[in-house]
Amino acid sequence: MSALRLTLRRSRWRYLAAAAIAACLPLAAKAQSSKQWREENRPIEPFHLIANVYYVGASDVTSFLFVTSAGDILLDGGFEQTAPQIEANIQKLGFQLRDVKILLNSHAHFDHAGGLAELKRRTGAQFVAMDGDADLLARGGRGDFYFGDSATFPPVKPDRVIHDGETVSLGDTTLIAHLTSGHTRGDTTWTTTVMDGGNAYHVVFVGSVSVLDGYRLAGHISYPGIAEDYERTFQLLKSLPCDVFLGAHGSFFGFSAKRAAMLNGAVVNPFIDPSGYRAFVAQGEANFRAVLLKQQAAAAQVRP
Repeated sequence: MSALRLTLRRSRWRYLAAAAIAACLPLAAKAQSSKQWREENRPIEPFHLIANVYYVGASDVTSFLFVTSAGDILLDGGFEQTAPQIEANIQKLGFQLRDVKILLNSHAHFDHAGGLAELKRRTGAQFVAMDGDADLLARGGRGDFYFGDSATFPPVKPDRVIHDGETVSLGDTTLIAHLTSGHTRGDTTWTTTVMDGGNAYHVVFVGSVSVLDGYRLAGHISYPGIAEDYERTFQLLKSLPCDVFLGAHGSFFGFSAKRAAMLNGAVVNPFIDPSGYRAFVAQGEANFRAVLLKQQAAAAQVRP
């Protein structure tokens, strides 16, 4: 087993362990000022990832820039405090924030939507969001089925509301929006195909498949159809072709190890990782089914 593959495997297990610990924390401990969130929002140097895709996010909370022939597309705004980092990263790469014409979001949680309002104000870009999250984004996260009003962010109203399977195009770049609900009602996985070195690569940006502690999949459910939404999400993700695996958190796709390998001159782009994508989806589905079975058993015990 190569050193990089071993590092990536360890990274995935560290992510799963961290997620399990975080899931056990009380909601109050998940405040935006917590040590965990500060660690996920550390500034890092931006870099060219593949083809026209650039990384402009923080240490774990991701943000991606697509440079097109007619302006740029920016996916995710991180925390509210991440917006200045994203702008600085775009400039470090030799691009300008004013060239961002479209803003996209993976899902309406404060660590991915927090900076969107400021970025929209600074760029004047069109903000495009999935139907299931559009109202929550416009409310700044208030009334979330899990967080309630405890994890809000600056409200940002979508200029265009899209639905499952619709596309967003700018210049020579087209992204497809796939509804992968469960984690949020409008959680979105974005896909595109890029050309790099004469080869075509399927790129998948996973929203999130996490089942947070406190989500109710059985009994007194968090929202009608939540378990069925997760089922459809995993079915969809398993059907997607994936060469380049990316996501809303770097920990989803072994970001730190892959970035280090790239900076050290890896011959093959480490972000080309179809097996890592399949492993992530399989582990996410296994985690979901374990929670569902446990909650179904508990609900059955309390029935009269």
